[in-house]
Amino acid sequence: MIVLGVILLVIGFLTGIAILWTIGIILAVIGAILWVLGAMGHAVAGRKHYW
Repeated sequence: MIVLGVILLVIGFLTGIAILWTIGIILAVIGAILWVLGAMGHAVAGRKHYW
């Protein structure tokens, strides 16, 4: 999700399309939050790993 957000940010910046820029920011922020929660050991979206 973070990678998709960054790709949309770059495309939106280069083409000047504001909606891509906005969606890219939102996806990057949500992806970063989910990544941090997963790294802290919290179950994200009901997924729990037992390793």
